[in-house]
Amino acid sequence: MSYTIRQARPEDAPVAGAICFEAFRKINTDHNFPLDIPNAEMAIGFCTELFRHPKFYNVVAEADGKVIGSNCLDERSVISGIGPITINPTSQNRGVGKALMLSVLDRVREQGAPGVRLVQAAFHNRSLSLYTNLGFAVREPLTVVNGTTVIRQIDGCAVRPAASGDLEACNTLCQKIHGHHRGGELSDGIAQGTAFVVERLGRITGYTSVMGFFGHSVGEANIDLMALIAATPQFHGPGIFVPSRNTELFRWCLGQGLRVSQPMTLMSVGLYNEPTGPFMPSVTF
Repeated sequence: MSYTIRQARPEDAPVAGAICFEAFRKINTDHNFPLDIPNAEMAIGFCTELFRHPKFYNVVAEADGKVIGSNCLDERSVISGIGPITINPTSQNRGVGKALMLSVLDRVREQGAPGVRLVQAAFHNRSLSLYTNLGFAVREPLTVVNGTTVIRQIDGCAVRPAASGDLEACNTLCQKIHGHHRGGELSDGIAQGTAFVVERLGRITGYTSVMGFFGHSVGEANIDLMALIAATPQFHGPGIFVPSRNTELFRWCLGQGLRVSQPMTLMSVGLYNEPTGPFMPSVTF
């Protein structure tokens, strides 16, 4: 099979989005898991947004003048995040996925990013093998949970929408936990109205850029993440990523009526600091 890799253009989004939906639909249904993306229109809208975002580097694979797959690289942080990467099911298992990955990894090196990460569906053996062969290491087992908590607030914790004036405090907190901040993503969340902070003892002790698949969260203690989760009436997308090793938070989620939908895995190449506090990653990291 002959194909080429090139940088994506906004007009590629409709085809890339349709492929994104079909690729995730097939792999999830083949393994009896719920759909990550409920319909093609949502996938097209998502790809349109990413292909136009100035801080995303996007590539497509093309064969016979037709787009057959795409990959996205989030460059809003000092650490880069990969995904989603999707290939038309009729063109899979022919090296297209590897070529799309190598393309964005070349970009990571060119930009001098100290590290790059992704979140992988744990049931997808082929992607786990591909990423491992490309140098990625497993860093954290994750559990996707969804639903609505029994309680809506936690005593002593005040949750409110994040404002631009909260950026410094939030970035300092993220830096303390991860060794780097994610202010670019948080700024997007504030602009879109999806970001929230939690305050205890008169100061910010946690935040989320968006409580869902495409947002990350950090807190000084598990109670901060619990407060943010409880205050969210409905998660964005298929759910939230709870680190499976954080037994206290995971058990609390189950006790609040949230249910497991699928296992996933956080992987990385390059710089990785073991988090020093509670966190929940996004679908890229």
